[in-house]
Amino acid sequence: MTAQDPILLMAATADGGMMALLMNFLPFIAIFVLFYFLLIRPQQKRVKAHQELVASVKRGDTIVLSSGVIGKVTRVEADEVMADIAQGVNVRVVKTMITEVRDRTAPAAIERKAKSSKA
Repeated sequence: MTAQDPILLMAATADGGMMALLMNFLPFIAIFVLFYFLLIRPQQKRVKAHQELVASVKRGDTIVLSSGVIGKVTRVEADEVMADIAQGVNVRVVKTMITEVRDRTAPAAIERKAKSSKA
């Protein structure tokens, strides 16, 4: 190698330098896109669904907590719910600890219509 070889190498890569750089980073870009569609996006959907579930909890719903305890909602507050887990046993639960809503009650407007139509 002579002193002029690095200059010739730079001149040779100047023509295809951007393309070579892109080809070097293309596998990393492809892996990121794959991770986004296989891991990140489904997780964001699950988080959004859980937030909607927690926001829609209302009195009378049967819920399952993250600890496995099953209870019936007796009162809903801003970030907490009161759940009846046994006869006469009410516990205060942070809404984010709700993992599942098993039996949903009908919305209040539908209940009122059903009651008024029966009377």
